[in-house]
This record gives sequence, C-alpha cells and structure tokens, in this order.
Amino acid sequence: MDFNMKKLASDAGIFFTRAVQFTEEKFGQAEKTELDAHFENLLARADSTKNWTERILRQTEVLLQPNPSARVEEFLYEKLDRKVPSRVTNGELLAQYMAEAASELGPDTPYGKTLIKVSEAEKRLGAAERDFIHTASLSFLTPLRNFLEGDWKTISKERRLLQNRRLDLDACKARLKKAKAAEAKATLWNDEVDKAEQELRVAQTEFDRQAEVTRLLLEGISSTHVNHLRCLHEFVKSQTTYYAQCYRHMLDLQKQLGSSQGTIFPGTFVGTTEPASPPLSSTSPTTTAATMPVVPTGTGLAPPEEAALCLEEVAPPASGTRKARVLYDYEAADSSELALLADELITVYSLPGMDPDWLIGERGNKKGKVPVTYLELLS
Repeated sequence: MDFNMKKLASDAGIFFTRAVQFTEEKFGQAEKTELDAHFENLLARADSTKNWTERILRQTEVLLQPNPSARVEEFLYEKLDRKVPSRVTNGELLAQYMAEAASELGPDTPYGKTLIKVSEAEKRLGAAERDFIHTASLSFLTPLRNFLEGDWKTISKERRLLQNRRLDLDACKARLKKAKAAEAKATLWNDEVDKAEQELRVAQTEFDRQAEVTRLLLEGISSTHVNHLRCLHEFVKSQTTYYAQCYRHMLDLQKQLGSSQGTIFPGTFVGTTEPASPPLSSTSPTTTAATMPVVPTGTGLAPPEEAALCLEEVAPPASGTRKARVLYDYEAADSSELALLADELITVYSLPGMDPDWLIGERGNKKGKVPVTYLELLS
C-alpha cells in the first residue's frame, strides 16, 4: 500500500512538472528543446499521410456504399467482430422490380419482354457491383484501416512518450539552470547542482532513446506508402474489371434490344419506303438515334440466298436518303464497309432485305456498309 501511494505521488509530481514546463513554454517563459529539421519533416509527412489516408478511406467508403445508414451498420458489425449481412444491391433490386412488373403487365408483350431482358442485365450488373465492393474492401479499404488502427496508433503513442521525455528534459535543464544561479550566490547549493546534473543526464538519455524509436517509426511511413501504392493498383484493377463487365453486359443488352427493335417498331427507316428527307436547315438538327457504339454481327444483308453486295452497282434510291453525323471512329472490317471518322457528315440509306443494324453510307465517291449505332441520323 505504501509503495502504491508513493508511486501515485511520484506520478502526480511528474505530471505537475510537465504541466508547468508546457505552460511556461506556451507563454515564452521557458526554453524548449527543438527537434532537428529532418525529424520535423518526418513528423509533418506522417501527419499528412494520416490525414489523407482518413479522407481517402472515408470517400472510398462513400463510393462503395452511398447509403450512410448502411455504412454505420457495417461499421458497428466490424467493431463487434461480426460478419456483415449480405445486402441486395440497387441493380439487383431494380432487376427484381422489372421482373415483377413484366410478370404483372404481360411477359409476352413487347414491353414485358423488354422488361425481362433489362431485368436480367440489371441483375448481372448488380452481381458485378457486389463482387467489386467485396474485392475493393479487401484489397484497398482494409489495408488503409489497418494503418490507421494499427501503425498510426503505435506512432501516436511513441510521439506522446517523446513529448513527455522532452518536457522532462527541459524541466531538468531549467532546474539545473536555477541551481547554478543559486550556487553563484552561496556554496550551500553544491549538492543541488550535482543532483540536477545527474537528473539531466538521465533525462537526456531517455529523450535520445525515445527520439530514436520515434524516428524509426516515422521513417517506416515510406514502407506504408509502398504498401498503399500496391493496394491502389489493386483497387484500380478491380474497378477496371467492374466497369469492363458492366460495359460488356450493356453491349449484350443493347444487341438484344436492337435485334428486336425492327419487330417492335415496324416503321424503322428503310430507303425504299420512306419519303425523301427534307433538306438540312440552318437550325440545329433533331437527333433520331444516338447510342453506344455496338458493332453488329452478320453480313449486313440478311437473306443468305442473296449474292454478295456489289458496292459498285449500288445506287442510292430516289427517295429515302438521309444525312447522318458520325458519333465515333470506326475502322472498316473489310472492303464492303466504310471507315468512319467522328463528327463527319455522310449520306446513308437502306436497301430492301438489309440487316436493320446496318446502312449503306456514302462519302464523296466512297461507299460501304456502316453500323447504325455509330451514327446520329439527322432530319
């Protein structure tokens, strides 16, 4: 009991001494041991790393889970060391609603059939999103959290110890200075000077040892940057995979919808049946088709019994030609196709029995098949 009381009294005395030293430093009434420039740079670099890691972590969490309530729920599960329950993604929920709507409105109707196709695509998008969230959390968020909850806490603890050792050192310097000032007035203070010098040597040794420990930890921030760089590459890789999957799913969906568009909308543009287009006016043209670039498959002319298209013998119909603006660059796959450059204007028309995904395009004395999805038809 006596030992514990003495220890408590000693700790209280040390705390009071540090508080006095800290206060006098703030008011400019005491000297302060300054760290070297390299050490200060390490401290600033560590603080910057911690601050930006926190901000990147928070914003990535928002990116992966925009719902704040869901983020709080996931945080509580992690703190309780429990598995986060599986949650339906927005895409999967939309797919469910579309499938139910198709079932109720009529799965055999054009609208119902399209709802089912889009529902299946949205379901695949939702699954891809789920995989992306899982992969990004493991490869990117977890290492960032480990740094903040592990390495940074250790660094912060050692920095607090270093601050205490510095306050002890400066307090010893102040006591030695006072003892020497008193010694100059009376020889009775010799013992106090010796005691103060001994305390200063001990405090200096402890400060130097703690400074070295802290310095090593701060220099380890470079290794943290290397680790975070590797994790960042993994995050970009997972994000690239996710968007590539989404793009592929949407291309497949657009292809499915495009193949049925002529059946659903029988008035699709065909050169021999539509009246001649009016001349282009000076006002801005009206967009009639602007979609993602999908290169249709097939030969362009649907009936297999027809001979190959002879471009030299193809002539534009008397009616039904139309101007079109090219949306994307397109490289011709063979001599029957026309290469396209984005933003150029060409003349297009269709032929009887031609695949609705293709048109005949003319630019100057050149002509060839062009994919409809690369064009913006103008009126």
